[in-house]
Amino acid sequence: MAKIKNVAVQMDHVAGINIAGDSTFAMSLEAQARGYRLFHYTPERLSFRDGNLYATVEPMVLRDVKGDHFELGAPERVDLSTMDVILLRQDPPFDMAYITSTHLLERIHPKTLVVNDPAWVRNSPEKIFVTEFADLMPKTLITKDAGEIRRFRDEMGDIILKPLYGNGGAGVFHSTRDDRNLSSLLEMFGQLFREPFIAQQYLPDVRKGDKRILLVDGEPVGAINRVPAEHDSRSNMHVGGRAEATELTAREIEICKRIGPALRERGFLFVGIDVIGNYMTEINVTSPTGIREVRKFGGADIAALLWDAIERKRV
Repeated sequence: MAKIKNVAVQMDHVAGINIAGDSTFAMSLEAQARGYRLFHYTPERLSFRDGNLYATVEPMVLRDVKGDHFELGAPERVDLSTMDVILLRQDPPFDMAYITSTHLLERIHPKTLVVNDPAWVRNSPEKIFVTEFADLMPKTLITKDAGEIRRFRDEMGDIILKPLYGNGGAGVFHSTRDDRNLSSLLEMFGQLFREPFIAQQYLPDVRKGDKRILLVDGEPVGAINRVPAEHDSRSNMHVGGRAEATELTAREIEICKRIGPALRERGFLFVGIDVIGNYMTEINVTSPTGIREVRKFGGADIAALLWDAIERKRV
């Protein structure tokens, strides 16, 4: 097993994170505790020249102290192939800027281990990858055709409509059978997004919670239940959802067993899936969250389990 010394973290700027619930922070704290040197950079600081991938990075020291959680050293331009591991952790939107960064990181992976594998991140958009397991999903339509969406709602009754490449609950709408705003909503989506939209059968079980299950190297290691606020259909915690402790059901264990081999084949060391009732709605491979919440409720130290897996890959 090759020793890890230097870890670069491609992320949204560390100054803006909420350390209480940030999984990138948890991963980086564990790396620091293991004696790895941390380097911070944001995606726009990537440069590719003459076959080499560079970034302007800053040495980073972290503290688990709200309001005083980081120090950054002097910026330096480095060849990223000299790093042992890169954590690919900036948040979506999953747009061409994001896709371009995966193309660039692919030039140095796996000699420099990128987590998750950048080529498979690019080829596995979260709301499309999940369609490989159609029997585990609610009824789902991907289209920009307004007529198709109206027919789908007529058949389903209530639907959830959301942007195909959105994240964090942004732009998620619950449209009921008698909702007269669907045409206006589709017009607005058409103006905002060039890509198709995704419509899914509304699952009433969402009122009981939208479970986030975390998997390390294809194995489930913890979960939290996210309960939406009373007047909201979205369970994402930063839009008002409430986290609570939970256990995996037999159905959820079955889902994890089904998808585990596909995750391992794609080099997805850290994944978060969303499950409502008996159905999986997303497979999150870009920057899934939930590590700190699982630990808060007495669950596994997932950051440690992840770095154990990364160390096993560094052979």
